[in-house]
Amino acid sequence: MKTVMVYGDSNSWGAEPQPERGVGGRFAPDVRWPGVLQKALGPGVQVIAEGLNGRTTCVDDPVEGHHKNGARFLQVALETHMPLDLVIIKLGTNDLKARLSMQAGDIADGAVRLAEIVLGSAAGPEGRAPKVLLVVPAPISKLGWLTEMFEGGTEKSRKLGKEFARAAAPRGIPVFEAGSVITSSEVDGIHLDADAHRTLGEALAGRVRDLLAD
Repeated sequence: MKTVMVYGDSNSWGAEPQPERGVGGRFAPDVRWPGVLQKALGPGVQVIAEGLNGRTTCVDDPVEGHHKNGARFLQVALETHMPLDLVIIKLGTNDLKARLSMQAGDIADGAVRLAEIVLGSAAGPEGRAPKVLLVVPAPISKLGWLTEMFEGGTEKSRKLGKEFARAAAPRGIPVFEAGSVITSSEVDGIHLDADAHRTLGEALAGRVRDLLAD
């Protein structure tokens, strides 16, 4: 059996779009895109979802806590679930928060830093490194109550695809733009609705099959 780990934020955790602060639940496992991906790949592949609300690529959040820093926990996750054939990293939305002062290029470099942790590990079969796939978050949509928190983030989010491609190219790291198949919900501007989860999970299935077959 092949094993794939999804390392992401609230959109991998399955947070429903939130019309206001504190309002919104969690989609059922089979609705979340990692669950959709699992179903599409079939019983020969195990998909492990490591999603955390508020997770960034590689910076501490002074409000939500240092544990939101994706670089701090990645090695733990790798060793917890090893051996892993593939790690899908889908992070970057939370880096767009105004208080973190991250530019699009910084976010892309942070994502590649995480990919390099994976590629430098021995968490794959027979002590090799797992393969890695970077998924660029869909751009921010219409912001409501999150407008102040993500001030300036909409424009930056539209640059992420180009910046991820630039940062990943020297290492030959594959990149998939979520925004090529889905949009963020206009309920809050950053989360995915059920239809977007389904579309993303199904769209990634083909890419994952190809990577696992190489």
